[in-house]
Amino acid sequence: MSENNYQPPKVWQWDQQGAGSWSKINRPISGATHEAALPVGKHPLQLYSMGTPNGQKVTILLEELLALGDSGAEYDAHLIRISEGDQFSSGFVAVNPNSKIPALLDRSETPAVRVFESGNILVYLAEKFGHFLPQARGARAETLNWLFWLQGSAPYIGGGFGHFYHYAPEKIEYAINRFAMEAKRQLDVLDRQLAQHRYIAGEEYSIADMAIWPWYGVLVQGGLYEAAEFLDAASYKNLQRWAQEIGERPAVQRGRIVNRTWGEQSLPERHDATDFDPFGLNQVR
Repeated sequence: MSENNYQPPKVWQWDQQGAGSWSKINRPISGATHEAALPVGKHPLQLYSMGTPNGQKVTILLEELLALGDSGAEYDAHLIRISEGDQFSSGFVAVNPNSKIPALLDRSETPAVRVFESGNILVYLAEKFGHFLPQARGARAETLNWLFWLQGSAPYIGGGFGHFYHYAPEKIEYAINRFAMEAKRQLDVLDRQLAQHRYIAGEEYSIADMAIWPWYGVLVQGGLYEAAEFLDAASYKNLQRWAQEIGERPAVQRGRIVNRTWGEQSLPERHDATDFDPFGLNQVR
């Protein structure tokens, strides 16, 4: 057990100077820090995001909808550089007062509808276009069970395990063990579910798969936090099978690179299907 002699003060104070590279991402107050309008493209849907796992959920769904031939799902994906504080602009705060990506503006409605929180965006789009969320009450409930499971569980992976294992400046044994335990428990939950079903919520591909894959599918395939070996990810056979199948979907391959600014395949902004042509991921047109 590593030593940690820190004693919390009676009243916490924000050490803005000590926040380092995270100072533009996290702060204890809400609201805009500067005036800046958001760009607006030509399509009905305007997405303001970054290619993190939460951002990928929405772009995967949009690409899946377009793959079905629904032109109403055409969208502009504008990059929000969270490390530069773009999410605290007055324009972004007007769309999402919580200053978190992704945020969506549906300009096909009058007046335009703002939609924030990634899970809510998935439900909104699935209901709007009538795909990937079953209408039958039981199947719908099961899909939402797993969507909300993801919304509650992923912070333990990202803000918990990922932070202390990969990003924290100091390796704290207690914190890593605490969140590694929870990460493995969650992987086991998914592995057991996928032992009985092809997809997360049953035998049909749904927004539950689109929400969970960018976090847990990518994690077990070694794409998050360089932690697959540490978590013995290869032992979750059913989860591995599912992760590979979802990752081979062309729409997933497109959606996962939108608003990404790193890696061999990155598409910082997406405004047209032809934007994928350089990667060989273009849609059938």
